[in-house]
Parts: sequence; C-alpha cells; structure tokens
Amino acid sequence: MVDSIPRATLTNWRRERGSPSLSDVHRSIPVTGKNWRRLVSFLGPGYLVAVGYMDPGNWATSLAGGARFGYALLFIALLSNVMAIVLQHLCARMAIATGRDLAQACRDAYPRMLSYPLWFLAEIAICATDLAEVIGTAIGLNLMFGLPLEIGVVITALDVFMILYLQNKGFRWIEAFIITLLGVIAVCFVVQIAMARPDWRDVISGFAPTTQLLTNPDMLYLALGIIGATVMPHNLYLHSGIVQTRDFGHTSAEKRQAMKYATIDSTIALMFALTINASILILAAAAFNQTGHTGVEELEKAHTLLAPLLGSAIAPTLFGIALLCCGMNSTVTATMAGQIVMEGFLDIRLPPWIRRLITRLVAIVPAVIVTVFYGESGTAKLLILSQVILGLQLPFAIIPLVMISASRRKMSELVAPKWLTVIAAFVAAIIVTLNVKVVVDLMIGN
Repeated sequence: MVDSIPRATLTNWRRERGSPSLSDVHRSIPVTGKNWRRLVSFLGPGYLVAVGYMDPGNWATSLAGGARFGYALLFIALLSNVMAIVLQHLCARMAIATGRDLAQACRDAYPRMLSYPLWFLAEIAICATDLAEVIGTAIGLNLMFGLPLEIGVVITALDVFMILYLQNKGFRWIEAFIITLLGVIAVCFVVQIAMARPDWRDVISGFAPTTQLLTNPDMLYLALGIIGATVMPHNLYLHSGIVQTRDFGHTSAEKRQAMKYATIDSTIALMFALTINASILILAAAAFNQTGHTGVEELEKAHTLLAPLLGSAIAPTLFGIALLCCGMNSTVTATMAGQIVMEGFLDIRLPPWIRRLITRLVAIVPAVIVTVFYGESGTAKLLILSQVILGLQLPFAIIPLVMISASRRKMSELVAPKWLTVIAAFVAAIIVTLNVKVVVDLMIGN
C-alpha cells in the first residue's frame, strides 16, 4: 500500500515502492501514548545502529591509534560521531518520508547501470564488516576460552542459530539483547579506565584538532580507519530499514513526530557509542602509549599487557568479555544490514539463515587463510585494513543518501532543509577528501 505521499512524488521514482525489507517485522511495534511514552516506543533502533560504531574492527584501529599517538585521535572519534549523528538522522528522515530504506531508494531512484554497482559496493562493505566481526569474535573466544583462532573463526558461523531464535521471539527481543550486551561492555570499560588512571587534562586536549592529521600519513591512515569503523556504510542501510519497524502512522504530522523521536533515539545511542570508542582509545593511550608500548596493534597483545601494566588480573578478563560481547552484537546487526541490502537493491528474498551463511563464508575464508599463515599479527593488519575498506566505501552510500534526502520531488514536504543538506554535503566532502589523500599516499609508497 502506498502511504499519503503525493502522486507527484511517486512519479519521480523510476518505479513504485515494492515490498518492505524485513517484512516480517515491518511496522510490527505499535507506537502508543503521548510525549515521553511515545518516545519510549521509538527507543531501540538507535542502539542497533550504535553497535556498528564499536565493533571489533573499531577496537583494532582505536587501540593502534591510542598506543601510537596517545590521545591525539580523540578528535577523530568526536568528529566521526558528529558525522554519524547527521547521517543517521538523514537515514531516518528519508525512510520515514518515503517508506523506503536506502537500498530501495537507490534502486528506485537510479538506473540499473548505477544501482547495481552501488549494490556491489555495499556488499563489499558488509563483507569487510563481517570479516572484522569474524576475527574479533574468534579472538574473544581465544582470549576467554583458549580456543585456537582457526577454530574460533569457524565457530562464528554457528551464530546464525542465535539470530534466528531472536528473530522468532520478536524485534523487541533483539533490541533487548543488544542493549544488555552494550551495558556489559560499558561496565567493563569503566572498570578498566579506572584502573588505568589516565591524565584527564591530556584527555580533554585530545579532543582538539591537530595539523599532524594532514602531515603524518600513518596518523591519517589510522584516522580514516577510525572514521570507517565509526561511520559505517552498512549502518546507513540498517537504520533506514529498522526505523520502519515502528507503526508510526501515515500522515505528515505523524511522520514528522516519528522523525523527531527516531533522531532522539539515534543521538542518545551514538553518544553512548562515542563514550565507548573514546574509552578504548583512552585505555590504549594510558596503558600503552604512556608506558612506551607504542607498537600495540593486536588485540591479543593488548590483552596480555593489561594485567602487568594495570596491576590487576581482572583487567584482561574484562577486556575479553567486552570484546566477545562486541562480536556477538555486531553479528546480529550485520546480518540485518545484509538482508536489507540484498532485498532492497535486488528484490531477492532469501531466508535469513541462508543469507547469513553466505556472508559468513565470504568472511571466514580470508580470515582462516590469514590466521593459518600469518597468525596474530596478520589478523591485526586485516582488521585495520577492513576498516579502511569501509572508509573507502562510505562515499558510495553517503552521496546517494544526501542527494535523495535533498530532493523535494522524492521527499515531498519532508525534504531535508537546506542547512542540513549543506552540513551533510560537507561531511561527504571531508570523507571523500580523506579517502583520496590516503589512496594517493598508498600509491606513492607512504
């Protein structure tokens, strides 16, 4: 059924809106009450989005950045979080206004010769995301239970059963699972930072920009990795799909209210994600950089050093628990994002377990090869590389999002205001410029 979108708006799309992604949970959560009660009905999707901002790949880049450059990259964590808030608002606005997720909007707005490459690039981004989750979860299993990395990588394919169980229970169960694990992660880092006792004056100064970002290729490489690990392409597709699990109504007034509450939800969740991201970097700076261990990149090495450096045997245990929780959380959200991308771009509806196994196998093969031949150091480099790949894919998700949300013919009266479009375009320009700079540096051998 087509909602109350003006006919003139519909004629501007290359095809009319098809079936919604995640159709089994589409508009399955009622929106009831007024004011804060209504807001509570919208709380949840933002935390699923926030998971992508603190996944195992983020740990690798933040640990490497904090160990090597101290608190200097805290500015990048803050900048990327601001970017994320703007872009996730645009996702919610576009989805609520058009009834399409980002994948469907790209499919319906552009010819196939453009939408198919966008689909292919989105799949590459999801594979890179899944690769980071596979390695991170395997490392977490190794740290907690002593399982070899190769076995841990294979075991991660079995998490499809956990996802299927949660989906059968209902979407609110998935949100509750995610939020519970996020709470465990937060507690783990609060305790570890208390043990590390960072210099809070240096922490505050780390949120100010530094010119080294443009003059030091190594710092820029890690900065792009942090942006890629924070503003993730699959999150843009994910948010535009799961925000439609709320039955918010069809009138313009109801949609405006839905946009407001969805933005509050995602902003609160992303500020929580910033706290976790900053905590990882602060822990690395205080525990490793300040003690001369500037070469820490591997999660296993960080785990090993925490006990002697912080003087507590519980620190590495908390580190391992938090890492395992991150990997489990990311598993759920990456699966949903992959389903949204495939259904949205290609209108192909595969059972979730088949989709999950396909994406996991694509991630498992390179992970097994690297762990067998290169060991821990290879997995660390692969984690950071996966985040840089995500950063390079970002423009191909952000630019269509900005263009579609700025189109009055597609968005009708819910079109993004010009000031917001300008800010979003500026964000896209920053990311594209950083990408070009890193590619040039890599090509000339820097």
